[in-house]
Amino acid sequence: MNYLTEKAKKLTPYTAGMQPREQGWVKLNTNENPYPPSPRVAEVLQAANAEKLRLYPDTSSAALREAIAAKLNVKPENIFCGNGSDEVLALAFQAFLSGKGNVLTPDISYGFYPVWGEMYGVGLKLMPLGDSFNVNPNDYENSNGVVLANPNAPTGHALPLSRIEKIIQNNANGVVIVDEAYVDFADCGSAASIATKYGNLLVVRTFSKSYSLAGLRVGYAVGSEELICGLDRVKNAFNSYPVNMFSQLCATAAVNDEEYFNGRCKAIIETRRWVENELRCTSSQANFIFWKVDNGKAMFDFLLKNKILVRHWDKPRISNYLRVTIGTPAEMEVFVQCAKKF
Repeated sequence: MNYLTEKAKKLTPYTAGMQPREQGWVKLNTNENPYPPSPRVAEVLQAANAEKLRLYPDTSSAALREAIAAKLNVKPENIFCGNGSDEVLALAFQAFLSGKGNVLTPDISYGFYPVWGEMYGVGLKLMPLGDSFNVNPNDYENSNGVVLANPNAPTGHALPLSRIEKIIQNNANGVVIVDEAYVDFADCGSAASIATKYGNLLVVRTFSKSYSLAGLRVGYAVGSEELICGLDRVKNAFNSYPVNMFSQLCATAAVNDEEYFNGRCKAIIETRRWVENELRCTSSQANFIFWKVDNGKAMFDFLLKNKILVRHWDKPRISNYLRVTIGTPAEMEVFVQCAKKF
């Protein structure tokens, strides 16, 4: 007997990147940071008191919110923390978009957006990217909401802040969600700098990429106090303790090590530029490249046989593209030489 509801049966789940268990792989398929987190994170873990695990964590992630707020020059009341940016985005779909139609998002973007659209009854309208995979701000007007990754994934393109602001202004009747998972590797400017200027702007960020904390699953949103209260309302309707105790401590330590953070981001950007030059591919604004080849599946399979993992989608317009995470210089040298052999 099938006990799934009709809604559950119709869902098309998100497919995550492959996670090999054995050693020896060059893993460039899930946009993880190739460098360890700040040494301050290790210090937190070494000093951790396991006895405290009998207690519930701080429900509001107060210390972490204060650290993020200080970095972004906003109030803690403008910050919401969750289990990774995916949970924050899912809560935002429920709080601001559920049951609404004419919610605009690019047709080539993060694969979770359509999943949440199905899950929460959001009438997503997929807006085609241009011939160069660019978002045209003029396509995003008079909606009931906008969901936009900037920089976009998997394309790596980004809109400058002035164009993001135009989209916000042209959609005053709906919340504009700007997913900035990769903005720390870009020069487009972060919409977090204007998050309190507009009541309908919610900026979502993650610690998984630029802070090397993917294993902890910590994300946050920046927005008006009204939007943050909306996220709290939805979160507290099913789980008032979302971010665990040690994740809060480690993420706070990472935020407070600005020098290490800047150095690692700079290193990844420099390696990305080297790879772009070697492969003569389009410039990216993220910690990955979107690389066009003659036969995407054949190249993917060739790299796989050589124990190099990248990401390929057998979908219209992008079937001959591969998304390749930027690893260490040594890892990228192995990848580039293998690719050139093909």
